[in-house]
Amino acid sequence: MQTQKLSVMLGFVFLLAANARADRVTSDRDHRVNFSKYKTFMWVHEPEPREAFMKERIVASVNAQLVARGMRQVDDGADLAVGANMATEEKHTWETYYNGDGWGWGSGWSVTKEKTYEVGTLTVDLFDAHTRKLVWQGVGTDEVSPKPEKRTKETDKQIEKMFKHFPW
Repeated sequence: MQTQKLSVMLGFVFLLAANARADRVTSDRDHRVNFSKYKTFMWVHEPEPREAFMKERIVASVNAQLVARGMRQVDDGADLAVGANMATEEKHTWETYYNGDGWGWGSGWSVTKEKTYEVGTLTVDLFDAHTRKLVWQGVGTDEVSPKPEKRTKETDKQIEKMFKHFPW
C-alpha cells in the first residue's frame, strides 16, 4: 500500500517537473481596438538575445506572422509599432534514480542529480503607432535548447502560437 502511495506521489512530482519546463505561450489584446485598421508595421525595439543570430531569426519570424495577416513592413509612418524583449533565467531541477528490490528502505540505492537548464521568455508587443498605446502582447516561455537549429525551430513555433488568435 505504501509502495502505491509513493509511486503516485513520484508520478505527480515528475508531472509537475515536466510541466514546469514545458513551453507556455499566451497572448492578449485590447478588445476595444479594431485591428482591421492596421495595414503597416515597423520595429521600434528589437530583441537583444545573448545568441548572436537569434535576433535576426526572431524579427524574421514576427515579420512573417504579420505579413501573413496582410500587413506590410515600412521604415516610417507605420500603423503598428513592434517591440520585443528576451530574458533568460537559469533553473535547477533534481532527478532521483532508484535501484534495488522494490521500494524497501533497507535495500537498493538511490542517486540524486542536479540538472541545470536555461529558461527564456520572449515578449512581443504591438503598439498603436499613433496613440502609442499597447494593443496586443504575446509572451512565450520555454526551456532554451543548446542546439541553434532546435532553438530556432522552437522560437518559430512559439511565435506562431502567439499569433494563432491574432485579431485580424
